[in-house]
Amino acid sequence: MKIVVAKTAGFCMGVRRAVDMVLDASNLSQEPIYTYGPLIHNPQVLAMLEEKKIFRIDKIPEKGSGIVLIRAHGVPPEDEKALKHAGFMVINATCPRVVRVQVIIDEYAQKGYSTIIIGDEKHPEVVGLLGYAKGKGHTITTMEQLCTLPEYEAAVVVAQTTQDTVFYDEIKAWCKTNAPHYKIFDTICGSTEKRQAEIRKLAGENDAVIVVGGMQSGNTKRLAQIASGTGKLVTHIEDVSQIDYGKLSSARSVAITAGASTPNWIINDACREIENNLQHQHGVKAFLFFVRDFLLKTNIMAAAGAGFLTYACSILQGIARDFHHALIATLYILSMQILNNLFTIKSDKYNHPQRAVFYKKNKFYLWTLAILSGSAGLYLSFLAGALSFFILFVMSLLGLSYNLKIFSFKSKKGTVARIKDIPGSKTILITIAWGTVTCLLPAMANQSGLMSVTMVCLFAMGLVFARTAFFDILAIQGDRITGKETLPTLLGEKRSFEIIQYVLLVDMGIIIFTILTNVLAIKALFFAFIPLMMLLLIRFFKNNSLISGVHREFVIEFSFIATGLLAAVI
Repeated sequence: MKIVVAKTAGFCMGVRRAVDMVLDASNLSQEPIYTYGPLIHNPQVLAMLEEKKIFRIDKIPEKGSGIVLIRAHGVPPEDEKALKHAGFMVINATCPRVVRVQVIIDEYAQKGYSTIIIGDEKHPEVVGLLGYAKGKGHTITTMEQLCTLPEYEAAVVVAQTTQDTVFYDEIKAWCKTNAPHYKIFDTICGSTEKRQAEIRKLAGENDAVIVVGGMQSGNTKRLAQIASGTGKLVTHIEDVSQIDYGKLSSARSVAITAGASTPNWIINDACREIENNLQHQHGVKAFLFFVRDFLLKTNIMAAAGAGFLTYACSILQGIARDFHHALIATLYILSMQILNNLFTIKSDKYNHPQRAVFYKKNKFYLWTLAILSGSAGLYLSFLAGALSFFILFVMSLLGLSYNLKIFSFKSKKGTVARIKDIPGSKTILITIAWGTVTCLLPAMANQSGLMSVTMVCLFAMGLVFARTAFFDILAIQGDRITGKETLPTLLGEKRSFEIIQYVLLVDMGIIIFTILTNVLAIKALFFAFIPLMMLLLIRFFKNNSLISGVHREFVIEFSFIATGLLAAVI
């Protein structure tokens, strides 16, 4: 069974902007926060907003207080004025693409033009657009309705930003032939065009299509309609519980797409569930997927990667095959990763729903494993020396206190009470912790040269930084919801990707530099392939969402195991 995920699936720019604006308002303000109408058409996102005490109002009261966000669809101008008059602080989260259409309609309405809107008159976006037409707006959803309209002396023609591009092309062609004096504007969002073009292509190439998104979402329903037009089996769902796997059993390939208001965590959850259910038909594949998921959910894969990286760092520094410190690193990372996941089940609800369920169900066993592995790591570090034990003990205390309220001061981002509240702290501290246990502890025990230790440590930390920042990018939506201050939430996805790429390029440069300066042996050149491989993989994953999130996570984690395997054979 082949599962293909559309590149364009998920939040569009306008929806992401609206959600970010309401989350920023929630994280930074103590005032009551409301949205005027549903912020977007997705029930899970709306439920999430209610959990964060962000409620919606559907009618404008005479008097009010707090913050009101205007939804991504926009509202009539008189509604925005009424909200301000009632006493609310209004934040306009209207999608910029919709604002452009509002401006066009308003400009020509002031000149006396009639407005013809290609869209559903009951859709919130169209309701808002009609408010700018000064009583001379008309909506149509079929060619027959257009033909029945009188010929206006002056009119502008615009489309709802999520309208079907093929249908709008027919409208434009009719107008050019029958009403050439009408001013026609291309107002369908570029994201919508790409989304619709891709689903037409994917539907033609695959046996079945699953469209994930709210049942009230216009653009999601349109994707399902377009896919259905190809004659393939199409299922529109809001969550994976609605899938009829019996119907999909005969399909050899399934394409998954999602509406512009569907968050990443729902798409990822759908992919995992569909993959797991469909692969159950194949015993060997089902077992392999089970093992992969178990290793990732329990963090055994990450811990093993730390051990293999420690072994590689030892080889690079000329230390004899140091399995002792490799085991220390494995145990420490396993303990800290499990504890971090136990403390962050709330954000995992969005980023890794299956892992959140797994941790809730097996909380006792995971706590036990975290305590035992952490204790074993401390014992082994004690055997390695007092200094190693002291450093690992301090690092363990810092790891345990990461999610605890230990201080309190105000910042521009709100109250900072825990280490995790410090912007970018997670990405940086994980990088430092891995660098310490994988390189510095073995170096201190074996008294390695300062230059080699420095270069190898920077190399290891570069790999860990790229891994951690990349995973943070994948989890950015859930982290924003829970207020987690990772590097991508601070800098944005684009800048974070750029930094990751620069760090990996520097990592390759470090290896080459150390060889040219005779700090490391010539065989160290092989290790330059590890950051190169990670760079190529991350660039590929960035531009190609056809690979599911769990596959991406597995491949990146395996890069660290590959580092140790490379060290073992050179």
